Amino acid sequence: MTAHGFSDYVAHPRHGPLPMILLAVTVVTGAIDALSLLALGRVFVANMTGNVVFIGFALGGAPGFSLWGSVLALVGFLVGAMVGGTLITRAGGRRDHLLRNALGVELVLALASLIAAILMVDGPGRGYVIVVLLALGLGLQNAAVRHLAVPDMTTTVLTMALTGIGSDLRKRDGAAVLRRLSSVVAMFLGAILGTVVVLHSGVVATLVLVAALFAAILVVVWAVGRRERPWQVVA
Repeated sequence: MTAHGFSDYVAHPRHGPLPMILLAVTVVTGAIDALSLLALGRVFVANMTGNVVFIGFALGGAPGFSLWGSVLALVGFLVGAMVGGTLITRAGGRRDHLLRNALGVELVLALASLIAAILMVDGPGRGYVIVVLLALGLGLQNAAVRHLAVPDMTTTVLTMALTGIGSDLRKRDGAAVLRRLSSVVAMFLGAILGTVVVLHSGVVATLVLVAALFAAILVVVWAVGRRERPWQVVA
C-alpha cells in the first residue's frame, strides 16, 4: 500500500480515520461470528442472511441447526438496529459521537455476555443469552455504520464488496479493489483469530478478547474526536 493509499484509511479527506476504525470493527465482527457459529449452536450474530437460511434449514428438518438460536439472533439484531436508530438521532449529526456511543453500548453488551458465560451453567440457555446480547450489539453496529456511510466499510456484509471487486478489476480501478479487499481481509483475519481462541481457550476467553478489542477501538474513537475536524459532521 502506498503512502497515499494508507492516508485514505487514516486521514481520508471526507471520512478522516473512519475507514481504518471500521476495518478494526470488521475484525471484531469476524471473531464474534466465529464464536457464535462454532460454540453457540451454529448461528450467526452478524450475518442475518445466513440466519434466515439456517431457519429454513431447521424448519426443513436438517439436523444440527438451531431454530431458536437463529430466531433469537434475528430478533436481537432487529431490536439492536432500532436502538441504533435512536443513537443516530441523539448524535445530532456528529459521526464521532455516533460511533463512540455505538461502540460503548457494544462494549457493555460484550461484557454482559462475558458475565453470562462465566455465571451461567453451560447449556442451550447460556448460549441463547449470549447470542441475543451479541446480536443486539451487531444490529446497533449495522445501523450506526450504515449512517456513517463510508464506502465499502459495512463491517458485517461482504457480498457487495466481493461483487465490486470483480467489477472494479474489469474497470482496472485499483483503489476501489484495494478498499473492498481490505474489508474482506479484515473479516478473514477476525474469523481466524476468533476460531483459534474459541477452539483453544473457549467461549469466555473469546468474549474477553471481543470486549478488549471493543474497548481499544473505543479509546481510539475518543482520542480522534477530541479535536474538531470536518469528517466528524455528517455532510
